[in-house]
Amino acid sequence: MVSLSKTIFKAYDIRGIIDKTLDAGVARQIGQAFGQAALAKGETKVVIGRDGRLSGPVLTAALAEGLQAAGVDVIDLGVVATPMVYFGTNVLGAASGIMVTGSHNPPDYNGFKMVLAGEAIHGEAITALYQRIVDHDGSSAATKGAYSTHDIRAQYLERIIGDVKLARPIKIAVDCGNGVAGAFAGDLFRGMGCEVVELFCEVDGNFPNHHPDPAHPENLQDLIRCLQQTDAELGIAFDGDGDRLGVVTKDGQIIYPDRQMMLFAADVLSRHPGEQILYDVKCTRHLAPWISKHGGVPLMYKTGHSLVKAKLRETGAPLGGEMSGHIFFKDRWYGFDDGLYSGARLLEILTRVADPSKLLNSLPQSDSTPELHLHLSEGENVIVMDKLRSDAKFPGNVQIITIDGLRVEYEDGFGLARSSNTTPVIVMRFEAETPAALARIQGQFKSVILAAKPDAELPF
Repeated sequence: MVSLSKTIFKAYDIRGIIDKTLDAGVARQIGQAFGQAALAKGETKVVIGRDGRLSGPVLTAALAEGLQAAGVDVIDLGVVATPMVYFGTNVLGAASGIMVTGSHNPPDYNGFKMVLAGEAIHGEAITALYQRIVDHDGSSAATKGAYSTHDIRAQYLERIIGDVKLARPIKIAVDCGNGVAGAFAGDLFRGMGCEVVELFCEVDGNFPNHHPDPAHPENLQDLIRCLQQTDAELGIAFDGDGDRLGVVTKDGQIIYPDRQMMLFAADVLSRHPGEQILYDVKCTRHLAPWISKHGGVPLMYKTGHSLVKAKLRETGAPLGGEMSGHIFFKDRWYGFDDGLYSGARLLEILTRVADPSKLLNSLPQSDSTPELHLHLSEGENVIVMDKLRSDAKFPGNVQIITIDGLRVEYEDGFGLARSSNTTPVIVMRFEAETPAALARIQGQFKSVILAAKPDAELPF
């Protein structure tokens, strides 16, 4: 038996290492606490599902037991992508749901993404579940909740295929990295009229080919090679649980999500002129002027899928997106992040042109870095970030944005340093009009970080 650890209760979800910080006993406690929280909000049913991880069946069974012990009815969707659980909370008469997933983490991780009474919970709401477990007296509800299974596959696929229409047939390559999206992506895109070359679409919790995380270029190399060797026009990739999208052009260029957002924003704003478009602090500086040019109001916000989802609800914005690949459509969809649906919407836009790669490659961009990580000890990232915010001085005419960490806007680029909410890391990203400007901005950030932590081992 693993003893309950507060460390698994993260900013946006619950996540731990199997048999070290997470096991069936902990999953049952989480289920009972979540069930009690759902009942407190007047919810009597909870939708659950799991990805393809090897620990999924045991954790899901224990989670269901805990939910039932709280007196909540369980609707088990089985093996699904995370957005299919979110979809279930919109169409099955149950506004609460839990997805058992380790997302893009290594095979020995697993965890829980949660929607409580229609809201993706984060921060204090997740901490409150921990406290509820600690305070619980071990008793169960007088009447145990019911358990049923439901196959949501057809309803989900039909909903997307009915909504998204291609202008012409297209041949695509799809890399699912042996994540759970592989069980659905091929049928979805073929159902829309695509010819599909499938890469690693067999669901395998060992992830034998490459890590299922399209945010990192090394995980897209198989897809790039496939596009070189076949007549597929475009490559798309998904993370381990199917809520994030990666895109590669025919000539091997990676179109990161902040540039994908440009196409999505232009399309959505054609139907919602004057509306806000939400994006996180890691996104390119080209996105705000693009949104304005297309008749929208750009709104930069904090990083974190649960935070962006909450802000989307608060503002009523029809679209939000994060550099990590979470894209949230409230236009024609439900407002949750869904890599499969985002992929479908991208293809709808791209099939209107003869050369999708040319359109994607023409989107504004600058010299930029991927996410860079400064690894620190537990809690140290917060201390270093606080020092940076209070002490860092940047020369010249700069704008400093502190909505989430420290984003410094220069006339010819930007630099970002922010504390991760999930790991003891400071995340950095840099963008500039020239390689020389990029080096200058990175040099300034290096100076202020080393002033705050002289022994920091920086990745640039």
